[in-house]
Amino acid sequence: MASEVFLKIEDLHVEVEGNEILKGVSLEIKGGEVHALMGPNGSGKSTLAYALAGHPRYEVTGGRVYLNGQDLLEMEPDERARAGLFLAFQYPAEISGVTVANFLRTAVNARREKGDEISLAEFGKKLREQMERLEMDPSFASRYLNEGFSGGEKKRAEILQMAMLEPNIAILDETDSGLDIDALRIVARGVNALKGPNLGILCITHYQRILRYLEPDYVHILLDGRIVESGGKELAETLEEKGYDWLREQIGAN
Repeated sequence: MASEVFLKIEDLHVEVEGNEILKGVSLEIKGGEVHALMGPNGSGKSTLAYALAGHPRYEVTGGRVYLNGQDLLEMEPDERARAGLFLAFQYPAEISGVTVANFLRTAVNARREKGDEISLAEFGKKLREQMERLEMDPSFASRYLNEGFSGGEKKRAEILQMAMLEPNIAILDETDSGLDIDALRIVARGVNALKGPNLGILCITHYQRILRYLEPDYVHILLDGRIVESGGKELAETLEEKGYDWLREQIGAN
């Protein structure tokens, strides 16, 4: 049974530089659920992710968003992260001079109360366990964050961060982008290992291939800033077979 962990989006409208991108998106994600959000380029998938994370370029002009009953839109970006929201970026930034281990320990402690910082021993044990799960060499922890990383290494670093932070709601923005089949399998396995009643997942993707590994509970189709269709994983299979033009024709016919 799903826990009380949830993200509730009600009639969300978002503008970017005066252009309305999201035109009334409503969605609810409970703990223990995996939702997939699909749609063509320009449909508003990444806009939704960045607006939820609090990126200043994405202006919310209407609607409400709640994370575990708290008003998400009233929070600053760092407060949203501390409240349990996590965004795995499509294009993770490189941070020269900051090792993966130092970055992760700082991030973990940022979510804790002062005086309750994670000990070095506890952090090291947890980091080693999660890196093994993601089939990452131990030397990875001493590398500068994302500097010289392959596409697969960057995505694994994002999932490692997610594992260490233990968020309530994780948004994976095209995590499958640029991954070969082996890297995709490893990343998906890492995500699957984190599934549980205290974590809800929104996986944003163009393609069905990652969904073969994640097996979403729900699939939603975003077109022109609105969710126009929702269903089970069979919806993604039908969409991959017939394409978005087919869906537009179905919507027009109705």
